[in-house]
Amino acid sequence: QIELAESGGGLVRGGDSLALSCVLSGGTFSLYAMGWFRRAPGKDREFVAKISISGETTNYADSVKGRFTISRDNAKNTVFLQMNSLKSEDTGTYFCAASRVYATIERMTSSIRSWGQGTQVTVSS
Repeated sequence: QIELAESGGGLVRGGDSLALSCVLSGGTFSLYAMGWFRRAPGKDREFVAKISISGETTNYADSVKGRFTISRDNAKNTVFLQMNSLKSEDTGTYFCAASRVYATIERMTSSIRSWGQGTQVTVSS
């Protein structure tokens, strides 16, 4: 059973940058497309970004386009989320997910095989 572990969260000011990492263990990282999601206080979990197995294809939520960048290093079993120009509305718990199907990641279907425990990002205004 694969496991995911996020890191890199913290408390930052509006306009700052933060880089999140997520390491996959217990499986073959290069078999999975990867996604990032977040859950703001009092809200449902929402899609943030996804990346294909090869890393050549990515997609972002409109709210983060141009500010966030997802990438992966298959040799290190790691997916990254670089977050720039952070806003207070980016505050939340960030989760990574591993899926065998890239196309449906944002729909959070059963194709997602594992979720991480989350890392907290707090952006002060």
